[in-house]
Amino acid sequence: MILVTGATGLYGKAAIQHLLKKGVKPEDITALVRDEAKSTDLRELGIGIRVGNYDDIQSLKKAFTGVDKLLFVSGSEVERRTEQHKNVVDAAVHAAVPYLVYTSFYRKSDEEVSPIGVIGQSHIDTENFIRNSGIAYTILQNALYAEILPMFTGEHFLESGIFLPAGSCGVPVAERNEMAEAAAAVITSSGHENKLYRTVNTVNFTFFDIADSLSKLLNTTITYKNPTTESFIAVLQSNGLPQAAIDGILLWVNAIRDGYFESDSSDLELLLGRKPAGLDSMLTKLYSK
Repeated sequence: MILVTGATGLYGKAAIQHLLKKGVKPEDITALVRDEAKSTDLRELGIGIRVGNYDDIQSLKKAFTGVDKLLFVSGSEVERRTEQHKNVVDAAVHAAVPYLVYTSFYRKSDEEVSPIGVIGQSHIDTENFIRNSGIAYTILQNALYAEILPMFTGEHFLESGIFLPAGSCGVPVAERNEMAEAAAAVITSSGHENKLYRTVNTVNFTFFDIADSLSKLLNTTITYKNPTTESFIAVLQSNGLPQAAIDGILLWVNAIRDGYFESDSSDLELLLGRKPAGLDSMLTKLYSK
């Protein structure tokens, strides 16, 4: 039996769909959900449902009983994620789960002081929990989702361009759906035990590239303006954005500017059996609506 955590989220649902496309029978897939009321669509597919919460290790121990393969989708509650993820790994050990696949994140290094602080450290800690657990594993270091690019380009990029202090370093963004497909490919095939894969795009895309691609797509001129951090903060403050939101954006922008997400290799093409979607294709899906 394959159990998918975070199964009502976008990544978890996509992974389940790809498992089904690869011929896994619905009765051989189980979804871990926090709220059973949100799992109606999964039940209609014939997927088994187990209720569990990353904060409740006893619920996880019960849910993981009899699981052969665990697709461990990382949690979204950043401040509590390290503790939550330790619960998942400890519960998997308790339930004698033979194999798990974990959705981590790609970064250039595991330096002690991460540009994105606790966000990155929780994934680094989780990878170490898994390696020390004795469970056979595969770690997927996922790229930043292409689907978050609108957060960086802003609402008014058509009028005023992309205004972001992200420098000229690139990011190998990829589609969430393709990364979920890669996870399904790993968990349904052999030879991936105790390996780490960079599930990132084959190209590092800069915001200059993104502006050029959007210009072609929308048949207009989109500029990329790389202001100082101080100017960027001032503009966001003048637009009434809360300081907490500004700080959150800057964590990611500063990491991009410093090249923290640039990659010199990719395993996504290998796992998909084809090249991942290119920039034009990804932006068409995001902005041609």
